[in-house]
Amino acid sequence: MTVSFELPRTIMDQAAGADLSAKAKEALLVELYREGRITRHQLGSALDLDDYEADGLLKRYGVDSDVTIAEFVEQRALSRRRSAHV
Repeated sequence: MTVSFELPRTIMDQAAGADLSAKAKEALLVELYREGRITRHQLGSALDLDDYEADGLLKRYGVDSDVTIAEFVEQRALSRRRSAHV
């Protein structure tokens, strides 16, 4: 899915050199996580981050990264699948 929006020129000038597309994607995904609409694993997968990196991202945004039971079960299953392939 592609999302686009306009920013005032002054903001574009102030953000020169920043990857605004990546920042917008990151901010949207963090907000979806904060709202409980996606899991931490989904957040990490969408941004190509491992669990540790996803935790760091959430901390930078000031989001509590408590793991739900469903996320724990999902992470455990993923770890087992990875271990089985080694």
